[in-house]
Amino acid sequence: MHNKMVMLIAGVSAIALQAPVSAQTETAPQAQPAGLGDIIVTAQKREQAINDVPLSITAASGEKLANQGVTNVADLVKIVPGFNYTESAFATPVYTLRGIGFYDTSLAAKPTVSIYQDQVPIPFSIMTRGATLDLERVEVLKGPQGTLFGSNATGGAINYIAAKPTSTFKAGVDAGVDSFGQVSGGAFISGPISDTLTARVAVRTEQGGAWQRSYTRDEKLGDRNFTTGRILMDFEPSDGVRFSLNLNGFIDKSDGQAAQLIGVVPLGNPARLGPLATYPIAPRNNRDADWTPEQKPKRDDWYYQAAFRGDIDLTDDITLTSISSYSRYHNDQNIDPDGVALRDYFYNTTGKITALSQELRLQGRTGGLTYILGANYAREKTYQQDDAGPYDQSTSAYNFVDAGLGIPFFVYSQYARQKFVNKAVFANLDYDIGDMITLHGGVRYTKTNIDFAGCTADRGFALGQGIQNLVNFIRGGAGLDPIAIPAGACVTIDGPTLTVGEVQRTLDEDNVSWRAGIDYKPNKDVLLYASVSKGYKSGSFPLLSASDANQFNPVTQESVTAYEIGTKLTLLENTAQINGALFYYDYSDKQLKGRVVANPDVFGPLEALVNAPKSSVQGGEVQLDLAPTDGLRVSIGATYLKTKIKGSFVNYDSYGSQLDFGGSAFPYTPKFQIVTDVQYDWALSNDVEAFIGANLNFQSDTKAVLGDARATPSAALTAQGGLAIDDYTLIDLRAGLSFDDKRYKISAFVRNLGNTYYWSNATRITDTTVRFAGRPRTFGATLSARF
Repeated sequence: MHNKMVMLIAGVSAIALQAPVSAQTETAPQAQPAGLGDIIVTAQKREQAINDVPLSITAASGEKLANQGVTNVADLVKIVPGFNYTESAFATPVYTLRGIGFYDTSLAAKPTVSIYQDQVPIPFSIMTRGATLDLERVEVLKGPQGTLFGSNATGGAINYIAAKPTSTFKAGVDAGVDSFGQVSGGAFISGPISDTLTARVAVRTEQGGAWQRSYTRDEKLGDRNFTTGRILMDFEPSDGVRFSLNLNGFIDKSDGQAAQLIGVVPLGNPARLGPLATYPIAPRNNRDADWTPEQKPKRDDWYYQAAFRGDIDLTDDITLTSISSYSRYHNDQNIDPDGVALRDYFYNTTGKITALSQELRLQGRTGGLTYILGANYAREKTYQQDDAGPYDQSTSAYNFVDAGLGIPFFVYSQYARQKFVNKAVFANLDYDIGDMITLHGGVRYTKTNIDFAGCTADRGFALGQGIQNLVNFIRGGAGLDPIAIPAGACVTIDGPTLTVGEVQRTLDEDNVSWRAGIDYKPNKDVLLYASVSKGYKSGSFPLLSASDANQFNPVTQESVTAYEIGTKLTLLENTAQINGALFYYDYSDKQLKGRVVANPDVFGPLEALVNAPKSSVQGGEVQLDLAPTDGLRVSIGATYLKTKIKGSFVNYDSYGSQLDFGGSAFPYTPKFQIVTDVQYDWALSNDVEAFIGANLNFQSDTKAVLGDARATPSAALTAQGGLAIDDYTLIDLRAGLSFDDKRYKISAFVRNLGNTYYWSNATRITDTTVRFAGRPRTFGATLSARF
């Protein structure tokens, strides 16, 4: 399949180079008159003006995303207040919206913010890297979206809308380069093949640009080697019958990101620290980090998806829609998250995901009632294996030696295979009472089954010998016969039976998500709405280095009951738009990374997933869009969040101390976020226009853990800030010229103008505590041509 993907991309490139243009929009944007244009969205799986939808939505066109340098899901922090991206220590991205997120780093981690492409699900966050190619727009829906988008959208849903095939020929190319040497290029070609068939082909590639550097030797990291492509075909054999085929995928051979060392707290005997005891702390800047030379963080991943949609108008008012998709993801990546050029902790992870989805729905309108009735089936299979070590410079490698139970263990493996089956039926109703009031209701029943099997496995038998000695020591005290562990076998301990082996679990759950609301629209410029909804995120199994079988116990499904009131106001003859919302979330069984104690308690607190019984989110947001004069556009968005664990919740911090986290705020949830963007376009002559713009993104401080993030066992680490994430403000600038009615454009940009030092995550990795820094100041230029 890897070869097939290469052939696909090569074919896309060959077609695109025959007829160039920008890969961002299908038509050249026209000069903007005063006033805000209407934005059409499909947030409720039908086309509506955004100001008629009683939901909090951020929508942006493909042109706007390109102008602001939004090339991946993480970049949405530039335009979506309340959205947060976390660079996890193990390469799996974590998305949080309005404080609702799930920090688990396995490939099979189900998100709380679901990603879709033209309403087709991308079920795992690791598969979303190519979602921003050649877009018409993106829609970010905030709050539980369970009735129409299903489970795992408790925080919200992000729907990327691809630019569609056109009825006339369109084509374009664009290219760019930045100050770190990253070169990017993209192209699309679109047009009719016959009277009933249109097609669009797009491709983008990013190469080079190493921005990280080792502070202990002369070496760089961060090169991009990423290529993504898409083929869209629309077929309309007759009036009322429409079919669409979407083939897309990516190949990613990019470098990973290295961590920055901020402190050392040994997991084992401090006398075993060796060179780690005197390893220099990373400088406080964005670029300097460190990694083990022979384990350079690097990916060799690929992904493809095929999606087929059919729409048949049964009558003028009733449409039957079917959406089918199949996707496959392959992962092979070196992970080195410990922030040092030593053999303390690193591993190679390999894995694969296959996903099948089918949705069938009937939607229509009769009188004042608009309805959607549907069913959904999804099945995913995942496999992940992590081969760790050799890490002979880690204190934990000598734990069995120091306990008198064996020899040092420097290598081991952990694996997990899972099968997910999800079945659902749903209904959504909107009923107009007169011209000004509309009632909304929706319900979805979901049944989920997850089968899990996994373990920590011996490699080389050093770990197996230590576990064998430990288990037999305990069995001897209990009057049981000794056991023998073959080389290469699973060594996860089952406490009740005092045996070792693969852990197998099944989780069966069901739920009913729902939504009810009312909106009042006295005229076309005013919308007031109120709603209450309940959504669920499915339970989850972790993948981790499990000494005890209890570490593989799943967290059960979590639920959010959301109360929201909001308004959308169009003012000053459509030159100002003010949207605002207040919300309160009642959160049950929030899924968190915590620790458990095995029985018998041999290893102390062990990493696991846990449920926090009760918590809450309350907050508000406001979005102001202005178009006061021709060419000037101003957008200001702000979010306030207050998150809290309610009641008593006793668990363990990252350093093994037992604490009551009652009253603690959530990790990765800034209290304040502000995003602002300004652009001014003006004519220099009949054929030449200029533009200048700026973007500001502010996030207040947050933390990477529950409790006091700055409290650590080490005074030196505490002085470095511990596991806190400081506040930051980022400013981007852009300017350029366009020619011949904007058919050609040249622009320059600078991102992170102040070269602000900031980071999105901080975590403990065995003996080290590290953080993951954001990008430094970057200059660049882009060129585009449209035909």
